Formats: sequence, structure tokens, C-alpha cells
Amino acid sequence: MGQVYQTDLWRDLFVMLGTSAAALLGLLFVATSIHLDEITKNFSYRTRALNNSYMLIFTMVEAIIVLTPQPIELLSGSLVVANLAIIWIPIRNTYLYGYKNRDVGHRGGWALWRGVGYLLALTIGIAGGALTLHSPNVGLYLITVSCGALLVIVALNSWSVLLGIGQMEQKIKT
Repeated sequence: MGQVYQTDLWRDLFVMLGTSAAALLGLLFVATSIHLDEITKNFSYRTRALNNSYMLIFTMVEAIIVLTPQPIELLSGSLVVANLAIIWIPIRNTYLYGYKNRDVGHRGGWALWRGVGYLLALTIGIAGGALTLHSPNVGLYLITVSCGALLVIVALNSWSVLLGIGQMEQKIKT
């Protein structure tokens, strides 16, 4: 096997990214539990909450992959495969809610920027994984950008779902 990847150079950054994803996942569970009735009644909110969970779990897994001592070839391959495995979610959602069934997408506040944002972040992750094989620092910078972008998009998406629920509750009260 090839040279073993040195995790020490990137440890603090990926510990922070993995911990941030875990903390946001916990907060997402709390917020979802508080508004469970509203989320389960609205297909788009339910789908978005589930996809947020997937993306946060994925970010934690990616941090684990980077933090695991392993040959650079295995690190690179693992990052590419992980990003390829998860990218089907925004592709599917963009097709279903942006093209095939726009009415459902509009009712749930689906926005093209969300799908495009996820696709860009994960494409950067695929590129970062591939580049890690030949230029580990450049590749891991791209992986960092991908993880950071996913955290921001999930946070904004979660806020949007909660805002939509709040607006629904206001309509019911008035």
C-alpha cells in the first residue's frame, strides 16, 4: 500500500466540522420533535427535514473518513465514493420538485437554489476527493469547502422549514 495519510495536519478542522454536524443534527431532531405534527402533514417539509438529516450525517461520515489514518489512495477513493453515493438526493429532489411535480415543490417552499447548492457542494466534494490522491492539501481544502457549504445550506434550509411552519401557525391563529 501507499503512504499513510497524516491526520494531524487536518485533525482540528475536521473534528470541528464533524462536531458541528453532530450538534446541528441534534438541534434538528429537537426542532422536528417540537413541530412533528406540522412536518408530518406537509410532504415537502417532511422530505426536507429528512434530507437535512442525511446531509448532516454525511458531513459527519466525511469527517470520520478524513480523520481515519489510512493510505492516501483509500482516503481519496472513500471521499469520491461517499460524495457519489449521496449526490443522488439533490439530483432526485431537483428532478421531482423542480421539474416533474412543481406544485408540490411550491407548496413546501422548495427552491432551485437549494438543489443547486447541494449539487455544487457535493460536486466540489467529488473533485476534492479525486484531487486528494495527487495533491492532498488542495483536495482537502475542497472537501472542507464542501462540508462547510453543506452545513450552511442545511442551516438555511432548516430555518426556512421552521419559518414556513411558523407562518402556517399564524394563519391558523388568525
